[in-house]
Amino acid sequence: MRREAFAFVRDFAVAPPSELRVDRHYLLCASRGALRLEAHGKSWVLPPARAALIAAGEPIQVAIAQPVTTSSVLFDPAFAPEPAVPLTVFDLSPLARALVSECVAWPDGAEPLPPYARSVFGALVAVVWRLAQHPSPVTVPAGQSPELRRALALTYERLAEDVRFEDIADDVGLVPRSLARRFEDECAMTWRAVLRRMRVLRAIEELAAGEDSVTTIAHTVGYTSLSAFNAAFRELTGRTPTQYRATFRP
Repeated sequence: MRREAFAFVRDFAVAPPSELRVDRHYLLCASRGALRLEAHGKSWVLPPARAALIAAGEPIQVAIAQPVTTSSVLFDPAFAPEPAVPLTVFDLSPLARALVSECVAWPDGAEPLPPYARSVFGALVAVVWRLAQHPSPVTVPAGQSPELRRALALTYERLAEDVRFEDIADDVGLVPRSLARRFEDECAMTWRAVLRRMRVLRAIEELAAGEDSVTTIAHTVGYTSLSAFNAAFRELTGRTPTQYRATFRP
């Protein structure tokens, strides 16, 4: 008999993308650093105070660009309902954070959970499944065709530069009009909109990585104007960079 649910905290070093697939519903939370997740043609960044809810058996790509500490809670599908979608990234509430911290007292084991533990894990399910109804809007398309995936990779590599769409198209061997059509067809957004999202996601990673000033981070991700950076960041996250970083800490 396997335990209905269990939790653990773990430190991870920098690592390239690898596939994660488990036979339980998986709540993955970062408490230090940030993870990159990819599934179903989209990419997310998972910094502190955010969580990913992954359905049992769902394969996702996980990359670790900086040292990270995670808290993980795994639920038997017989104990927790099927998530509404295979992967959701969302903000953790203070109550959810407290429940995750409490659940860590019960790691994996063969014996059933005691009644109090079952109630704590059950409360976490109720809270998290409700929070997952409001997913993070900060996603970046991963692309399908080799040309578009290459264009996305080149764009990401050049975030700090004055990157030009025409140069990206030339480097992937397409005329700008053809590449623009690929972005519309595969991403349902323009290259410029993808670039803005990439810069915000990279900024989130930088905010989670240390104490660099917001101005320094703005320049790191390619903005020469702090006001433009703040406006783009707030448009996607609903917060300024300073407000967003403040949510990383309880």
